[in-house]
Amino acid sequence: MNPTLTLLTALLLTSLAAAQAAEPPLNVLLITADDLGYEAMDFLDGKVPGVTPNLSRLASEGLSFQHGFVNNAICCPSRSIIATGRYGHNSGLFGFNKLTKPIPTVFGTFQKAGYLTGVLGKVSHSTPDAAFKWDYEHDFAELGAGRSPTKYHDFAQEFFARCKQENKPFYFMVNSHDPHRPFYDPNGRGKNGEEVPSRLFKPEEMVIPSYLPDLPKVREEYAHYFNSVRRLDDTVGRVLQALDASGLASRTLVVFITDNGSAFPFAKANTYLASNRTPMLMRWPGVTTPGSVDKTHFVSEVDFFATFMDATGLPIPSGLDGRSMVPLLKGGEQDGRDFVFTQIDYTIGGPPKPMRCVQDARYGYIFNAFSDGKFKYKNNNEGLSFAAMEEAGKTDAAIQARVDMFRLRVPQEFYDLEKDPGCTNNLIHDPKHQDLVKKYQDRLRQWMIEKTDHCLAAFDVREDPAKLAEAVKNYPALDKSGGTATEAGEEPDSKPAATDDKVAKRKANRAMKKEAEAKDAK
Repeated sequence: MNPTLTLLTALLLTSLAAAQAAEPPLNVLLITADDLGYEAMDFLDGKVPGVTPNLSRLASEGLSFQHGFVNNAICCPSRSIIATGRYGHNSGLFGFNKLTKPIPTVFGTFQKAGYLTGVLGKVSHSTPDAAFKWDYEHDFAELGAGRSPTKYHDFAQEFFARCKQENKPFYFMVNSHDPHRPFYDPNGRGKNGEEVPSRLFKPEEMVIPSYLPDLPKVREEYAHYFNSVRRLDDTVGRVLQALDASGLASRTLVVFITDNGSAFPFAKANTYLASNRTPMLMRWPGVTTPGSVDKTHFVSEVDFFATFMDATGLPIPSGLDGRSMVPLLKGGEQDGRDFVFTQIDYTIGGPPKPMRCVQDARYGYIFNAFSDGKFKYKNNNEGLSFAAMEEAGKTDAAIQARVDMFRLRVPQEFYDLEKDPGCTNNLIHDPKHQDLVKKYQDRLRQWMIEKTDHCLAAFDVREDPAKLAEAVKNYPALDKSGGTATEAGEEPDSKPAATDDKVAKRKANRAMKKEAEAKDAK
């Protein structure tokens, strides 16, 4: 071989290696919504046009997943799965509590690797390690009750400037408090510092999802919810604007997800499709194909930790339940991604309410261990909509059946998600579906074994009411020795189960009366 050519080749390879070594690390910007349903998204199944222009733009610039999920549809345990890459029963974070054992967290791992870590909003709920100190943080009150796009922009701008000044890569978690209740009501009192959304919606514009009845009060509240969804979109737009202005966008992986579905009955704090399906967007310049859509693979938040480590070239810790999605971001394929598992153990208070679900593109099977025909399930996602359902149920048997189903449930549910995404027709006892039911039960049980799920004991006695009641009575307690996750100024995601339906009704009636009086005064 020509000695000169050999020398030139060696020099080129050395130069290439040096250039690659000098290449700055990849940053990670994770933006989350609070209580955002997939059905509101323009780029998923949204029926109302023009709701989320900034998120739609982000989708056009990167990769969107048609089958993206959160594994727990309650704020704090959901965010704990993002933080640990483990299902709640494996991290001990299956309710509103903090870590009681030393396991890796995504933010801790990044910080140890020299990354600057930052968080805006939902700080306590997003930080299951009580000993961890973010390098940069601003919370609820400083962010206009977590509802000021301008504040988010300004703090994001400040954080990016600090990263440049210190010459450090970053892991930045930006958590909007929108569209969490209370929704934006133009005639309401509002929260201190919140901004007016860039667009307001009217009840007549709404297309009510099939898991809710189409009632006037439902339409009214759903329009207020869409106002808050629009303000979330405003926030996303302003944060991305700050990223673009910083000059760091070209080496930043941007990820968007919600912590759970919308705060309406049969969505958040349950295991239905509307509870766990999430808009999931990823933009990795030079890697993800702009405007690409993954319509095949089931992915979920438990995969984020491994994905972030893989994308940034950091070692993936052992013990994670999720696995890297990087092959999918590069347009490849992955086996074993044709279904997803979701769970709930505890809400913010009260006894355990174990729910487990396995679903794929066609069917979903749900196990409700707590359902004994007597226990009444409640949470603070009911609002005017559920009060309207209760009122309509007095003269409409179908709506009353939905009210009863929400309160009491049944131990097992099975749905054809293709025909019935709202999960309104339970096929669990349908003779034509018994083979399928068995298939999904077996699939769920196998996952419970593989992931050492403490709910397996209850699942195995699901056909025996007495034994099931005993299993729930002896359900693993939530270890709060590491502390509890609370957040000043914000309403809790779920309240303890009340003992009297009349209390909730009185509150809803008072709210409806005040609204009517305010409108009459105008």
